[in-house]
Amino acid sequence: MKYVRLGASGLEVSRICLGMMSFGEPERGMTPWSLPEDEAMPLIRKALEAGVTFLDTANVYSAGSSEEITGRAVREFTARDDVVLATKVHGRMRPGPNGGGLSRVAILRELEASLRRLQVDHVDLYQIHRWDPATPIEETLEALDSAVRSGKVRYLGASSMWAWQFSKALYTAGEHGWHRFVSMQDHYNLLNREEEREMLPLCADRGVGVIPWSPLARGRLTRDWDEATARSGTDDFGRRLYDERSDRAVVERVGEVARERGVPRARVALAWLLAKPVVTAPIVGVTKAGHLDDAVAAVDLHLTDEEIARLEEPYTPHAVVGF
Repeated sequence: MKYVRLGASGLEVSRICLGMMSFGEPERGMTPWSLPEDEAMPLIRKALEAGVTFLDTANVYSAGSSEEITGRAVREFTARDDVVLATKVHGRMRPGPNGGGLSRVAILRELEASLRRLQVDHVDLYQIHRWDPATPIEETLEALDSAVRSGKVRYLGASSMWAWQFSKALYTAGEHGWHRFVSMQDHYNLLNREEEREMLPLCADRGVGVIPWSPLARGRLTRDWDEATARSGTDDFGRRLYDERSDRAVVERVGEVARERGVPRARVALAWLLAKPVVTAPIVGVTKAGHLDDAVAAVDLHLTDEEIARLEEPYTPHAVVGF
């Protein structure tokens, strides 16, 4: 495993981030394909033993179950100071007023709930899961700043939004002397490169680390287009992200390069992301040991300029989905 700084911050993270959305009790929340604790624990332990130190979860994943499993795994398999724990806030956790969003009351209440589930006294990276149009950004940023000053959060991050919104948040934090976002968790992979237009140049200019979600396009980049999985059959959100008319050609090109290299497709798709200077660590979800092996091996797979050009050539513009 290799380690890098998260953007211009001093925080060191592994070049692969383990996406904890894959782990959670299937009957809780909206991910019936997630692995329960007894199946999740061996994979988390394997990741830690392989040198993966960056773990990303969220309060909404499996209705809090993902955070619970993450916390127990850290306590059982490693030392708290040897991992970078990241979680997120925004999604609705309860019905009624103030059950979600990025108001001061929601942020501080959900932070306390996440800390209890994770069984820790602080998180290393606390991220807003989406933009909240109903709450003034000043209120959100001031609440996040107070969370850092309290010692319960070390660094702040954001996730998918328009570049103008992220720019506004960075500027506003600087204007008030508040702690600013050091990372952007956005949708970026070979099937969706729309972030290259504005968000990624902004992150590069501002020294913001990029930790892409769905780096393998919900597994689309790892198999033939028509091959189905347990997740693809129940992932309604994922079906909105990709389209056969525009994406099949890219999937086929990944297969060609993988065959020529004699490696699985997942390694090629991840190696492409890791070759982008602005990308710190793709967030990789795993449900099998082989998924983890491919992710770790991708760190040492270096694509040529010609291979990168071939992988990118079939791309066509996409509508923005997921904000």
